[in-house]
Amino acid sequence: MTKYVAFLRGINDIGRNPVSMNELKDQFEMLGFSSVITYGQNGNVLFDAEEADYETFREQIEPQLEASFGFKIPVIVRRFRDIQQIVENNPFDNVKASEVSKWYVTFLSGTPPNEVKGYLGVYSNDSEYARIGQKEIYIYAANYTKTHFSNSYIERTLGCTATTRNWATVNKLLEQ
Repeated sequence: MTKYVAFLRGINDIGRNPVSMNELKDQFEMLGFSSVITYGQNGNVLFDAEEADYETFREQIEPQLEASFGFKIPVIVRRFRDIQQIVENNPFDNVKASEVSKWYVTFLSGTPPNEVKGYLGVYSNDSEYARIGQKEIYIYAANYTKTHFSNSYIERTLGCTATTRNWATVNKLLEQ
């Protein structure tokens, strides 16, 4: 069995698309996944499953959640060891630890095209910058609510689903 993390996009967002974490756990268990744990209220689900590609999981999970909750919930899946690697590859080593609350990771459903990688990979201004990884974007933003790098912007620019988690959440997932 391999440990995975599913990141759900757009649930429990300021009163929109409410999803109970207990019900969410039940839905993953109904799909046959084991050792299911939810973390936080924004749709982080850890589970064990036989090795499969991310698209296979997405094709299983998204229809199940839509049928159960009544609205589409985009899902991005990563192996637990991928999350460990994302943390190890942190490009913010020059940022003060006191500013960790300004670090984010945007998980992408696909690999960005090379022509877009160049733009996002070097973008910065006085209050934010981004560094692109494999299927993730590391973001430093002084005020994430006003960031240039919203999920919607990234999705329009890259043509894939994106969902963002703060650095503390990403690290807490590794403790589960």
